Amino acid sequence: MQSKLLITYQKIMKRLFFLGIVASMVLTTDAQTVDPNNEFLVWTKNVSLEKKEEKVEKQDSTSEQKTKTFQNKYFSYRAMCDWEEGMKFMVLPEKKDMVIRTFTNAKTGRMVGSMSLRYKIMKYLGHSGEGLLHERMNFLCVNDSVEYYYELPTATFEDYCLSKKGVPTLAYLDDVITARRELLGKTLMTVAEEYNIDKNTSGYGYDKISVPEGTPVKVVAVGVGTRHFPVKIIVEDADGRQFFQNVAFSRINSGLRDDEFEMDNHKHNFHGSFSLETADPTTTNIYKKYNGKNVYTLYPTKMIDALGNEKSVKRITPFYIERIAAKLGTNYVTLFLSDKDGNKWKKDVTFEQKSVDGDVDGKKEDYFFYLFAEGDTRYIRDVREENMESIRKGFVRAGFTEAEVRLALGEPDGIGTASHGTVYTWTYSSPIHEHRCTVYFLKKTKTVKAIKQ
Repeated sequence: MQSKLLITYQKIMKRLFFLGIVASMVLTTDAQTVDPNNEFLVWTKNVSLEKKEEKVEKQDSTSEQKTKTFQNKYFSYRAMCDWEEGMKFMVLPEKKDMVIRTFTNAKTGRMVGSMSLRYKIMKYLGHSGEGLLHERMNFLCVNDSVEYYYELPTATFEDYCLSKKGVPTLAYLDDVITARRELLGKTLMTVAEEYNIDKNTSGYGYDKISVPEGTPVKVVAVGVGTRHFPVKIIVEDADGRQFFQNVAFSRINSGLRDDEFEMDNHKHNFHGSFSLETADPTTTNIYKKYNGKNVYTLYPTKMIDALGNEKSVKRITPFYIERIAAKLGTNYVTLFLSDKDGNKWKKDVTFEQKSVDGDVDGKKEDYFFYLFAEGDTRYIRDVREENMESIRKGFVRAGFTEAEVRLALGEPDGIGTASHGTVYTWTYSSPIHEHRCTVYFLKKTKTVKAIKQ
């Protein structure tokens, strides 16, 4: 009887252990790669590095502000001076920490190698010391209930705690816990153009992956990243590809100054990689037929280059539309363009014509069909490259073909025939034409004979 009860008990315990593993897996989503012994260690599920196109739009300033507000609401910064007992950290040694020992065993007084504490959770117990020397930050290792301390280098606690140096090797774990609670399962939108994919589950090594700006993604796991960027957010796109970004929320104990999160590190701000706003992917179907089209500008305009700078673009400049993305809550879209040299550009336009009474060069410029014509000027029949500079300026010279005049001045308001029958005319007289004139063509060659202003 006792033997049967023992077998039943063992089965129940195995079942409970299994359910415990499943419960920890719920902290991620289905089939996510997670360390069963440490819920904060998560990895991407490698599917494919193949780049996908035709996603939706990058955040606008309104959605970025919403994302920053979210960050400020849940992740307030606290300098070491304001740390409270019970704050949690994880030991994540970097390369230099492999030889420099950070912690001392409070009971034995011996320093402990950082790698032996790797991935262990430290709970802050406050600071203590003797004035100018032997100031200590005290911790309890949750994993083995052993107390450790970090001895501050020479400075008093009051001096040291105001610096950005912090305690080496420690990643602020409470940010991870909060991010998991607030973000897991939510749909975000990518803002950066590059993310990471784990090579393995050892914690070392990853590949870079290019992701179109404005890709809707679902947060499938949140774990620990690095000391500088403690929150590892793993997301999955509609094609099943998983990738991650390590981000800093509160920047508690990050060891970096605020200005070090700009430039290349901007993507390690949460709002530098993700937006809480997502556009309806179906809206892109309206403009799908324009993707992959060759177009050229009919008027001078302003566009955003790859560095985010606004630049002037000449009329009759050819572009290729790589994709079109809907802007959130507006009737505008963003055109992602490339020019003949491969340079990347962006332009916000609308396909819905609005009233522009009295506005010749302002809002009307945003109307796609006003600003662009379909085609590649390099391959338009009877348009010669040597005449393109004059065409861009709206000038016509003797010897121009009909195609070159049409490209330079647009469609004429009227077509006529001279009395002698060897010449015909195109008249440009309406206010929409900047260069009002009459162009005389030789009927025999269909080239310009003369231009009369």
